[in-house]
Amino acid sequence: MLTLAFIGLVGGLITGVSPCVLPMLPIIFFAGTAGKTDTAAPTASKRGRKATTAGTPDGDLLIADTEATEKPPRDFRPLKIIAGIVVSFSVFTLAGSVILSALGLPDSFLRWGGLTILTLVGLGLIFPALGHWIEKPFYRLPKINRNNNGAFVLGLGLGTLYVPCAGPVLAAITVAGATGNVGWRTVVLTVTFAMGAALPLLIFASAGSRISQRVKAYRDHQKGFRIGGGIVMILLAIALAFNITDVIQRSLPSYTSGIEKKVADSKTVQGALAPAIGNDASADLAKCIPGAAELASCGTAPEFRGTQKWFNTPGGQPATLGALKGKVVLVDFWAYSCINCQRATPHLLAWDKAYKSLGLQIVGIHSPEFTFEKSAGNLQSAISKEGIGYPVGQDNNLATWTAYRNQYWPAKYLVDANGTVRSIKFGEGSYGQTEDQIRQLLKDANPDVQLPAPVDGTVKADTIGADGTTAETYLGYSRSANLNGPTGKLTPNKTVAFGINPSQPNDTYSLGGSWAVGTQSVTSTKGSTAKLNFNAAKVFHVLSGEGTVTVSIPGEPDKTIKVSGTPNAYQLVDKPGQERKTMTLTYSPGISAFTFSFG
Repeated sequence: MLTLAFIGLVGGLITGVSPCVLPMLPIIFFAGTAGKTDTAAPTASKRGRKATTAGTPDGDLLIADTEATEKPPRDFRPLKIIAGIVVSFSVFTLAGSVILSALGLPDSFLRWGGLTILTLVGLGLIFPALGHWIEKPFYRLPKINRNNNGAFVLGLGLGTLYVPCAGPVLAAITVAGATGNVGWRTVVLTVTFAMGAALPLLIFASAGSRISQRVKAYRDHQKGFRIGGGIVMILLAIALAFNITDVIQRSLPSYTSGIEKKVADSKTVQGALAPAIGNDASADLAKCIPGAAELASCGTAPEFRGTQKWFNTPGGQPATLGALKGKVVLVDFWAYSCINCQRATPHLLAWDKAYKSLGLQIVGIHSPEFTFEKSAGNLQSAISKEGIGYPVGQDNNLATWTAYRNQYWPAKYLVDANGTVRSIKFGEGSYGQTEDQIRQLLKDANPDVQLPAPVDGTVKADTIGADGTTAETYLGYSRSANLNGPTGKLTPNKTVAFGINPSQPNDTYSLGGSWAVGTQSVTSTKGSTAKLNFNAAKVFHVLSGEGTVTVSIPGEPDKTIKVSGTPNAYQLVDKPGQERKTMTLTYSPGISAFTFSFG
């Protein structure tokens, strides 16, 4: 536990001094100066009147001046701000999705709630009566100091706005929170990470507090400084709301990237974080080397858990590994819009047809990569379209995904007839090897079984890309990759005017015209275009909406694709061999673009 806590603290400290916290610093500093200070200043020469009769023959009172040294009262405001940040960041990171889902609230609720709190606290600094009203619900908490204009409340709001730079520690916390698989390890990691990230902020808050207590100019004009601080806080809330602060963050070099990489590559960190995001019972899965040709023994397969709905099972009842004992089970993790998964599906269907009656049971675990893939209706349509007849479990919260410590779409886990994981395969390819392992496990389970000839060579499916194939490219803000254009930056929840490149660098794309930027996709508005440089035989584009996309490649006739309905993969290029090309795409208004995939 101490190692985990130390890793969380170090990871938080690195994040706390990284460029992504810069927008928080002015808020924290002015919040630290905004406490009530009319009684806080030290009075080194303050005098009191002390009565005594000593040394007077007639017993008259001698009124003697005595110097009373008074210390300023302790200002807990900085600590309360940081405590609020730690509490709200920890709670909402681990339980935010559960809370929002239970209340039926959108994912953006926490961010806008934090901005509202920040604005209210700023107004509370300008109008003290409002500040007292904001903090009133917290007066009963132990040691809450009144007349602090919402210090703890401000911290709660800032904790929802505090989106630290990604890293291995935060990734472990985020996965655990998204899956709901939160144990004591994750709690320790989250709290220590939040504390580490908050420590640099505490320094700024304390600096503001000391200025408010020690600087005479401040004490003489504290009302003006308080109002000024409130105005600054409101202006920063507006800047955060419209992502103006992103310009500053993007313009600065990532001066913490080197140490972040060392932390990520550390074997100690990797070993400590694994149990924080997984399940202790699945630790033996690490004994399997993904992609190994030889079967291994990697512990008991974790049971399917946390699923929302099951397809292709009697009465929609959940499939269980316990009920499948005696069969060889292939657990396939997939997402229906994932091109890599779509290319693997024909092999699964062929194995299901050839070996189901001989003791093989395939179980699909649909773990969504995008929000739209959480729709049961969309998943049902994909299952029907692909002709999948084996059981499929809907793993929207990634609970089963996490139990298996999975990391990829697609991923295959082979389980023998005794319930032991014997092989793991991440990604596409090696289908002949996987089929050989299936056949071996079927023989082990029933030595008398008569197996047909291998079917892998007869499967007609798209091939995976050769070496040098352009990597999958995400267009939305949250996972943006390979955007390279002369003008325009991805700014979430805002319509942005982009400029397209005259000559597009290899394996990148640029946008042209106006696009409405979302967290997972960009949506065409007026004059929306894109230019893509790729090296592949096949190009797929995940799209949704109603309209058309025109594809133009020099030397080839234009191709118009009709887009309709929920997100799905549309094939733009289908060549026999890999080629380096540049294409220009023109979108009618209302088309949402999620990814480019290549093969």
